[in-house]
This record gives sequence, structure tokens and C-alpha cells, in this order.
Amino acid sequence: MCVPEARVPRTGLGFDVHRFATGRELWLGGVRFEGEDGLMGHSDGDTVCHAVADALLGASALGDVGEHFPDSDTTTEGISGSALLGRVVELLGGAGFTPSSCDVTVVADRPAIAPRRHEIRSRLAEILAIPIDRISVKATRPEGLGLAGDGIGCLAVAVVA
Repeated sequence: MCVPEARVPRTGLGFDVHRFATGRELWLGGVRFEGEDGLMGHSDGDTVCHAVADALLGASALGDVGEHFPDSDTTTEGISGSALLGRVVELLGGAGFTPSSCDVTVVADRPAIAPRRHEIRSRLAEILAIPIDRISVKATRPEGLGLAGDGIGCLAVAVVA
């Protein structure tokens, strides 16, 4: 009799960065930050959702966001980060993977992330269909070192099983 092998957890790292763009809405982790300049991009520029998507794709060895959602594809122009991340979760499911946990670090001088941390965690938990206690969201300021330039960067680590 053949006994199925237990699924080994796999870890992926994602990174995304976008420059600020006047006249666009700012979305981070599927949460709108009113009164803030948005981010440039083919999509809504949600660096949090993009970094998490890349981390999930990396953990499952399914490529990256640019491969699945190239900026030359007019059907995904303006797509929300939440929708993009949801589609990545569907891709994972089709390949037999399920998100297990996620750790996010936003690199930005503005906006302040701490007051909205719970909202971002909640929205990511909803999209990934995992408990909120498996989602961590942190932030750091680049302290003038130019790590995020005139925009927002995000690092994400995700575990899939």
C-alpha cells in the first residue's frame, strides 16, 4: 500500500516597490489610505499585495507576478492588488498548494502603517483564506537612506503547504 507523503511546508520571498503618483488612490494590503498619493503601476500599485503574491508564487515555484500578470496585458490594466492576490491564491490551489502564513514589512516614510495594521492583516487573511493570527504586518522607515526612494517598498515572506 502506498502512503501519501506529508506535504512539506515551502517558503517564498517577495519584494515590490512603486513610486508615488499624484492623482491615484493609495492601496496597501487591499486597504485604501485616503488623502495619500497613490503609486504608479500597471495595476493599482499595491506593493503589499504584490509582494505577498510574489512570495506565494515563489514558495510554490510557480514563477512571479510579472510572468502571470505582465504589464503588456491590457486585461489586467488597473487591476486591484486584492484581485491580483486572489488570482494568485487560485493559481496555488490549482497546483495543490494552500497559503499557510505570511509576514510583511512595508518600507516607507509615509503613510503610517501602525494605525491601519489590523485592517491590513484582516484583509490579507480574508484574501488568503487563513486565520489572521498567521499574518504579520510591520513597517520601517528608510531613515533617508533611499531604500524606497520616493515611494513605497514591501518585503514579504510566505509559507505554503
